[in-house]
Amino acid sequence: MTGNVVDFAVAVILAGAIGLVINGFVNDLVMPIVGFLVGGVDFSDLKIVLSAEVKDAAGVVTAPENAIRWGAWVTSIVNLILVGFVLFIMVKAYNKTKKPAPVEAPAAPKGPTQEELLAQIRDLLKK
Repeated sequence: MTGNVVDFAVAVILAGAIGLVINGFVNDLVMPIVGFLVGGVDFSDLKIVLSAEVKDAAGVVTAPENAIRWGAWVTSIVNLILVGFVLFIMVKAYNKTKKPAPVEAPAAPKGPTQEELLAQIRDLLKK
């Protein structure tokens, strides 16, 4: 395996772990604070109900609730932004640790070939 394959595998594993950590951070820390600041709203419960849950006489659900859960979507967007930001910072830090590729000195301009020099001498002798 080359270094690029190993780097990619580590990146995938690390991204998954960071995703879990940030998901917990957003769900357990950020969204409760945001909910408190906007008046005690729990974002995971925010939804637009399209059709209510239907129960029969025995209390058994015959048709589940149909709703657009936009609060969970907002939480997912916050997760995405934070994961992207953390990965951006990590890649930026990783790139700073890499040694820059050695820059090759530009090649000196090549002079005329031996045949061209001999042709020039010949032409000068003809004059």
